[in-house]
Amino acid sequence: MNVLSLFDGMSCGQIALNKLGIKVDNYFASEIDKFAIKITQKNFPNTKQVGSVVDLKCDKLPKIDLLIGGSPCQGFSTAGNELNFEDPRSKLFFEFMKAKNILKPKYFLLENVAMKKEFIYIISNFLKVEPIEINSSLLSAQNRKRLYWTNIPNIQQPKDKGLTTEKVLAIKEIGQMQPFPRNYKKLGLKRIERFESRTDKKSNCCLARSDKNLYKTDNGIKKLTPNDYEKLQTVPLNYTKGVSNSQRYKMLGNGWTVDVITHIFKNIIIK
Repeated sequence: MNVLSLFDGMSCGQIALNKLGIKVDNYFASEIDKFAIKITQKNFPNTKQVGSVVDLKCDKLPKIDLLIGGSPCQGFSTAGNELNFEDPRSKLFFEFMKAKNILKPKYFLLENVAMKKEFIYIISNFLKVEPIEINSSLLSAQNRKRLYWTNIPNIQQPKDKGLTTEKVLAIKEIGQMQPFPRNYKKLGLKRIERFESRTDKKSNCCLARSDKNLYKTDNGIKKLTPNDYEKLQTVPLNYTKGVSNSQRYKMLGNGWTVDVITHIFKNIIIK
């Protein structure tokens, strides 16, 4: 089986395939972040790095059985001001489409954030499939709603494993820090005091910026560690060790929840 992963990051797709015991003959990774590449090669030294997606020569690749990718989401998310396809990062979606049209893989998977219906319609129209929305909270202790467009058959909602921050991180939280408006100082708000309780006992979405995940506990303020991020993203412990903490937070926040991808990939039919 040959795999091409665009915007590969730290290779969460490869972790999922490995967990399922799916034999991969060639795993081609298109990535430009040197720290993410370092972590991928540390864990999967046989990965074939092919550089930037915009320079990718699809005609130089062998037959690709699985094409995967999570194109940059900043142009679709509320955090990115929802600039849609006018955002140059979101335009990278069309690089995924180009690769899909040229390579004609048996299976494909595109992941992105929850977004406005009109954005979903455009992407679905190009890919000819409707997305399934899966919240990582079903398979982890993290709230993380994501859309998955795929032609892998029979994808259903995973069963809720009932994981909580107390079970996964040993945190019995009183409250969790909530996002602040940009003009919070003018509004008289103190950033460190704005904590709200969560009844579902889940973590907020792991973000590339680690300062957003703070807890107010019985023992004071706790900031999630990179290992906490790995647990919430169901990534093997210490997988991202070997670069600075800020880079670990960044790649984990930008990565996939591995157990969600594993849930999708388990329906791949190998002949």
